Amino acid sequence: MTSPSPISALIAPVTPLQQNCTIVWCNKTLRAAIIDPGGEYNRLLKIIDDQGLQLEKIWITHGHADHAGAAAALRDITGLPIEGPHPDDKFWIDRIPADAARWDMAGARDFEPDRWLHDGDTVTVGEATFEVIHCPGHTPGHVIFFHREARFAQVGDVLFQGSIGRTDFPRGNHDDLIASITGKLWPLGADVQFVPGHGPASTFGAERKTNAFVADKVLGRKG
Repeated sequence: MTSPSPISALIAPVTPLQQNCTIVWCNKTLRAAIIDPGGEYNRLLKIIDDQGLQLEKIWITHGHADHAGAAAALRDITGLPIEGPHPDDKFWIDRIPADAARWDMAGARDFEPDRWLHDGDTVTVGEATFEVIHCPGHTPGHVIFFHREARFAQVGDVLFQGSIGRTDFPRGNHDDLIASITGKLWPLGADVQFVPGHGPASTFGAERKTNAFVADKVLGRKG
């Protein structure tokens, strides 16, 4: 992020799959959004309280249980709205309880978002505005959240350090995923720092150079 940045972010891995729940907040107002609360909502609320933040929104990148399983419980406790994902992921949200049982994610529930998100939408927290970009491939309704001024993105399971999202799930599509990464993420800029759904953060520029699946040299593209 640029310094001083209008936003800050904190990563809190949750669930047995160590999914990167990301707490982002507006530095001016200390109002926060929680991105992909897959589980352990009591610990997440304590982290937010310890940081002196006021939770304002619940944002979801896609409907997999490890990313969205605790969204309903958080909404029940806080009364705050759930925004996202794209409506094409409704079938994934509907199957959260069954999928969560396979991965020992007790208490994960399905839900209806207060607001479905589409490509080109924006979401706000405090005085900060994030762009919503629909990036299908891993799931059909996957979205990412991008703060242009801070050069920061939370990309869920679209892209990882050194890897990309799986496409062998129902309605996954490898060609769509590659198109999302190269056609929607790369144009945002090589300097953009991103938090993936699992594992360490990276930059788009680093992945264009070294990622075994989508580096420019791997795809035969010029940088």
